[in-house]
Amino acid sequence: MVCISAVAIFSSLLVVSGVFAAPAKEIAARQAGNAGLLCTLDRLSIILELDEMQGTLKNLTQEFSKSDPTSASNVKTAIDSITGAQGAVGVIIQAITAGQQPPAAARTQVEGNLTAAHDALTSINTTDTTASATLMTALTELSDAGAAGNGVLDNCN
Repeated sequence: MVCISAVAIFSSLLVVSGVFAAPAKEIAARQAGNAGLLCTLDRLSIILELDEMQGTLKNLTQEFSKSDPTSASNVKTAIDSITGAQGAVGVIIQAITAGQQPPAAARTQVEGNLTAAHDALTSINTTDTTASATLMTALTELSDAGAAGNGVLDNCN
């Protein structure tokens, strides 16, 4: 069962409402036809993937908390990085809802934080089968978030 937080739902609604808040001429130029739909879907996807990943990382922290403090520390780094990416996505959402161009620095922060989370998670080496499965889930969610981010870059001109 997928549990979506109130923050993810609110953020998703802001992204969708951003399509209606920006001046129509800007939106038409930036997001015409299928590219506009893909842009919106990619924006929603990155928000939801990052939110889902936070839950997965919380579970992973619990799995490592007593048995592997080094891995638990790496997961904490990943959590902090995903939180940073979410904050940067929030800055982008605010710009979109104000009808402004999202700041390039925020896009760079999303990318940097996703890379930091990836590096922290891929440095974990565990033989615990439950933790390994949770780690693989987190890495898949991270990959999906990255793909959504790349979709935003490709489809949200």
